[in-house]
Amino acid sequence: MVWFYPPRGILPAGRGMVVETDSAACTRALGEALGRSAEPNTVIGLRGPLGAGKSTLAQGIARGLGVTEPVSSPTFNLVQEYAGRLPFWHVDAYRIRSLDEIIDLSLPELLQGGGVVVIEWSERLARALPADRLEAHLTVLEGDRRRIWLEPLGPRSRDLLERARHELRPCSLVDR
Repeated sequence: MVWFYPPRGILPAGRGMVVETDSAACTRALGEALGRSAEPNTVIGLRGPLGAGKSTLAQGIARGLGVTEPVSSPTFNLVQEYAGRLPFWHVDAYRIRSLDEIIDLSLPELLQGGGVVVIEWSERLARALPADRLEAHLTVLEGDRRRIWLEPLGPRSRDLLERARHELRPCSLVDR
């Protein structure tokens, strides 16, 4: 697996970190670092096509929070709650069609519930999400390889990303 800060000129300063993973296990390891670094009221959006690894990254975040039960995509329930070091809510917005459905999901309460909210297909809920959140943009490369752009959208999410960078293990960090 290769972790890297982008070379100058690719992303503006403070616009995040790009990570390439070569397996689902390494994608989970990235998620674990994020989970270990998360604080109350952390919001992480996951964007990417079907099969990009959004659920795999969410599983790692849950593991990093100490969730011991299996975590799967909440496609049919839309929201799954898990117990860990902090409450973990896994939201799948793929089927969300209106902001009214967001209210039905109690999303505003979840976002202030003192836990970690991870939202797959977060672009569908962008207007209802807090401005300060971490967005993970996943791109399928070849085979099991993924490129993940971690984009912090505010000071709390920038701090989260910096803490996570120091938590990365067992994969190595390589500056380019």
